[in-house]
Amino acid sequence: MNFWEKLKKDKVAKGRPIMALAPMANVTDMAFRRIVAKYGKPDVMWTEFVSADGLMSSGRDIILRDLAYSSSERPIAAQLFTGHPDKMFQAGKLVAELGFDGLDINMGCPDRAVEKQGGGAFMIKDKKNALAVLESARRGVMEGKISNSKNSDNRQLSKENIPISVKTRVGYNKNEIDEWIGFLLEQKLSALTVHLRTRKEMSNVPAHWELMLKIVSLRDKISPETLILGNGDISSIKEAEVKAKETGCDGIMIGRGIFGNPWFFSGRTFEIYQDGLKNSSQKSTSDISRNERLKVMVEHTKLFEKFLVDIKSFAIMKKHFKAYVSGWEGAKELRIKLMETKNAKEVDDVVKDYINI
Repeated sequence: MNFWEKLKKDKVAKGRPIMALAPMANVTDMAFRRIVAKYGKPDVMWTEFVSADGLMSSGRDIILRDLAYSSSERPIAAQLFTGHPDKMFQAGKLVAELGFDGLDINMGCPDRAVEKQGGGAFMIKDKKNALAVLESARRGVMEGKISNSKNSDNRQLSKENIPISVKTRVGYNKNEIDEWIGFLLEQKLSALTVHLRTRKEMSNVPAHWELMLKIVSLRDKISPETLILGNGDISSIKEAEVKAKETGCDGIMIGRGIFGNPWFFSGRTFEIYQDGLKNSSQKSTSDISRNERLKVMVEHTKLFEKFLVDIKSFAIMKKHFKAYVSGWEGAKELRIKLMETKNAKEVDDVVKDYINI
């Protein structure tokens, strides 16, 4: 039983939606995923999206760092993109050898550099190649699983094979649910995550959650076993649960809502301050204080420096600083000081000075 099948049995069958952490470049790296796993672990995590072409290039050693993960993050799916079936075959084999629980193919990223390679959202315009990439991924993970087995003659691997899923959008320039989503469902995926906007819309309009009803209905007709996850504009765990119930989807993937909030999936809430006073309407039985937020931010920064600062700019952390430090009087001044820091020690010093004021 793969992890999707287990989640279907343990959660969906009991009327509870699957909660997933979205793959976001330079956000959901190993440091952040470890923090999320510690303070509010979802049901499944994705890596940052990684180039299958890059994994097969001379610079693969650095790119492989984007696929580093710890046992605390499991189940975890590696997300890859490419427009080249041969590269996906080799990368799929590698994903299996690395022991990932699943492989997810990005067929929705609107980044022009990704599309120029034939990957991401460009696949919506090229079903033939999308199918070739998908089939190559399936062959790759199977071969990787076999080669990684102690007994290479044991071919009884079908139930234990690494499941393939896809993350995409509702269309390229327009709604293409029947043509595109229907096509993907015909491939009998383990799971399909749909960002409820077109590629053209980027993230510039509200997510079209009203379309999820049609997607679920289409799934029920074409591939009842495929799990459907929705993605777009979810700001709280409560809202995620409501959306799943209203639309009938099996799970919710959280992207931007996780910024500065590794507690998201725990259901805990922040103390919100206005004019120096706590807004009691935001109070719950388990509020997260400003000091706790700041201490976890420092912990996150130290993990980033420990695992990634040799291959990624420290400036990446500053987008996290903006998210962690908000919602109270004096937050702006603290953010300004944090923007001037160059390493984890300086961040720690700034926070300690602020807390002790």
